Amino acid sequence: MLSLKNSLAVLKKTDALKEGHFVLSSGLHSSKYIQCAKLLSFPKKAENICKSLAYKINKKFKKIDIILSPAIGGIIIGYEIGRILKLETIFCERVKGKFKLRRGFNIKKGSRILIVEDVITTGKSSLECVQLIKKSKAKLLGFACLIDRSSKKKLKISKKIVSQLKLDIPTYKKNNLPDYLKKIPITSPGSRRLK
Repeated sequence: MLSLKNSLAVLKKTDALKEGHFVLSSGLHSSKYIQCAKLLSFPKKAENICKSLAYKINKKFKKIDIILSPAIGGIIIGYEIGRILKLETIFCERVKGKFKLRRGFNIKKGSRILIVEDVITTGKSSLECVQLIKKSKAKLLGFACLIDRSSKKKLKISKKIVSQLKLDIPTYKKNNLPDYLKKIPITSPGSRRLK
């Protein structure tokens, strides 16, 4: 199992942990951004981190039937965790702004579902996945992600999150930016707002 220090070193080495001024998919601003796609471009490094996360998932959650991941960021992570744990893995994607199951994917009534993401910040995508689980009358076991950067005070699901890394990276609303961040040009790297 990879330590926090080693996992952080992998993120930096693959340029997955970026510094600057970012507008996240949630609309919040941050001085750091995790671009998991950069990590995933190094399959062996990504596999090692995913194996470590899979070990933690296996310890916390028993009898998982399906892994559900939100597109696009969670697809590869979900697949890799599913491959390691030998579990069925599906994903949902946005159709007119709402997550839907497409491509013949479905969730059977009573199935035990684990939501797997790349990064959880506000939990918006995860909570939208929960609605699909409820609609299918299945059971949510919890959440897993490579990086948990959520705030326990703000996110009610934080106790159900298993992550490889828990990073405390402050986020700010547009009208409440610290002075140093106002001086840095803004980058919008997330995919949720793409049309």
